[in-house]
Amino acid sequence: MIDFFARLAVPFLHALDPEDAHGLAIRMLKFAPLPRAAADDKRLAIRAFGLNFPNPVGMAAGFDKNAEVADALLRFGFGFVEVGTITPLAQGGNPRPRLFRLDADEGVINRLGFNSQGADIVLKRLALRANAGGIVGINIGANKESLDRVADYVRLIERFAPVASYVTVNISSPNTPGLRNLQQAKELDELLTRVIDARERVAHDAGPTPVLLKISPDLSLAELDDVVNIARARRVDGMIVGNTTVTRPASLRDAATAKEAGGLSGRPLFALATRMLAETYVRVEDVFPLIGVGGIDSGATALAKFRAGASLIQLYTGLVFRSLGLIAEIKAALISTLERERLDRLSELIGADAASVTAEPWPH
Repeated sequence: MIDFFARLAVPFLHALDPEDAHGLAIRMLKFAPLPRAAADDKRLAIRAFGLNFPNPVGMAAGFDKNAEVADALLRFGFGFVEVGTITPLAQGGNPRPRLFRLDADEGVINRLGFNSQGADIVLKRLALRANAGGIVGINIGANKESLDRVADYVRLIERFAPVASYVTVNISSPNTPGLRNLQQAKELDELLTRVIDARERVAHDAGPTPVLLKISPDLSLAELDDVVNIARARRVDGMIVGNTTVTRPASLRDAATAKEAGGLSGRPLFALATRMLAETYVRVEDVFPLIGVGGIDSGATALAKFRAGASLIQLYTGLVFRSLGLIAEIKAALISTLERERLDRLSELIGADAASVTAEPWPH
């Protein structure tokens, strides 16, 4: 029944301006009387970052920016939800219009710019649900006008560690000028050193808080080498591959909308993001798990992420075009694959195709 109404909502929301549709979806979820999600098949359970995920399908950051509907999303069957991006101080982000659907390509371009209600408001919301259960990660970012962006991340780690299942350090959005520079070796090493130090300082009161790093799919392989080496040396708990891309594949059909500035997500991102996931997997060498995100819109594309090296996956843009029924579709496809290949658990699929993916021609 939930899936039926979710599918009905898609054409209605598509008739609205994309940002207005997003705001309406948040309001609907805040007040919808949703039943608790059905228990997941135990074969879908995954342990990663020291956490036990009931299933590996998560909501990516960017949808629930201010932690308003995390529990509603968990009731739809997500195994985890990542809220944010949250900045220390409230900021409005970039001027509208700043969100564009490429309907012919099933993609989205956004240049939102870390619009956030700020840490104070979000922290209060998360504190109120502290005993609600479920895995809720927190995606953090620096304020656009900050004079010390590394200090922003340190401050957010200190504040959110007590209420976060995990914290994601987002330095890969293309919509805050200069933010991606923090992926360069020297800057990244300083950032992760200070972030992990902050996590350890508050661990006595907050408990263990996994720290993840979210990277851009637009890194060169030489840059990726540096990022992975530093992430391993600084002992981060995992990486998310990846954020939106500033590139525009030649295959895009909506050429006019494709000219809009911002990060591209959805189906056109799948090939690039999956290649970068596989490249990251072979470099990480099982030191920590990866979350695969970018272009997942079916059971087949979800399965490809696991085979490329993901232990967990995240959705967002695929839901814009496929509805929340996509969650159940992916879970069913994963169980079907396990039965067909006579495997006992999902972890046996992770990275099975990574080497072959890295040998393919680079996606364009």
